[in-house]
Amino acid sequence: MFYREAGDFKTSYSDDGQTFPIAFDRWRYYAVMAVAFLVIPFLINDYWEKSILMPFLVWSTVAIGLNILTGYCGQLSLGTGGFMAVGAYASYKLMTAFPELNIFFVVLLSGGITALVGVLFGLPSMRIKGFYLAVATLAAQFFLVWLFNKVPWFYNYSASGQITAPERSVFGILVTGPNAAPWATYLFALVILTGLAWVARNLTRGRVGRSWMAIRDMDIAAEIIGVNPLATKLSAFAVSSFYIGVGGALFFSVYLGAAEVGEAFGIDKSFLVLFMIIIGGLGSIFGSFAGAAFMVLLPVLLKNVLVGGLGWPTDLAAHLQMLIVGGLIVLFLILEPHGLAQLWRIAKEKLRLWPFPH
Repeated sequence: MFYREAGDFKTSYSDDGQTFPIAFDRWRYYAVMAVAFLVIPFLINDYWEKSILMPFLVWSTVAIGLNILTGYCGQLSLGTGGFMAVGAYASYKLMTAFPELNIFFVVLLSGGITALVGVLFGLPSMRIKGFYLAVATLAAQFFLVWLFNKVPWFYNYSASGQITAPERSVFGILVTGPNAAPWATYLFALVILTGLAWVARNLTRGRVGRSWMAIRDMDIAAEIIGVNPLATKLSAFAVSSFYIGVGGALFFSVYLGAAEVGEAFGIDKSFLVLFMIIIGGLGSIFGSFAGAAFMVLLPVLLKNVLVGGLGWPTDLAAHLQMLIVGGLIVLFLILEPHGLAQLWRIAKEKLRLWPFPH
């Protein structure tokens, strides 16, 4: 019906290669961004910020990072929670050591520090892959959590071992601390996510992204045609860890405000992000958003419908959530390995051809 390409022609290679070549897709994207930046900040409240919007923004950032490594480069990682902890503790140390440093640069520097750690733990990827690489990154998860628990310097010798984010502002508006307004924290995280998503989209469509996908599809053939396996894999670990570190910094400083490494960055977080990209779609930036939205909205929906509406016990609703997620992962891996992103692509193709036969 309205989703058509008639009259939507290109006159240059740059126009033909743009992210949204169909005009309807571009205008839909502009509409979504306009609502996100110009409408939601005036409607947001504490519940929407803490329960839906901030978790979605933070987990989308982390999911994009893991998708770059696993979905685009084919390197399976189970250390996401540990790398998030690196970003969180790096942001805490930067905020306490340099009180005048702007929180925006704190978050980006935390991502840079996490990228260096990611490269260090990515070195084994030259010799091992698949299940063995997953075990190596799982070891990184446990080692990093142990390190932050056992070295008091990381939490400034606090007796409780907990880290608390100091108040920081952007243009005089608080974005961290208990007094920060919901719209301010939301906009701060949204600006960072928008910029990082734009960079990720362009990276994956360029030479670097093609190198990652060549390694993912067949590393020996990629090396034969001139792709450097060491540089390509380490660049994927670096970029992925940067995104995850930024997500960890936002998760601690802007969303939680305080954290303990064992509770906030345990192995469950690593599996949660892995489930996001499996359900959302491996090798897709949109899939990272879709998977994060699904994993954030599902528990909220079950809590409001089953617990609040039908009076079910909370633990029963939590078990049902695990059952649903597990079943969907099995179904997607068997029936549609590219997840919700591929289902969305199929739906768009059908709309473009309707009502003609497929």
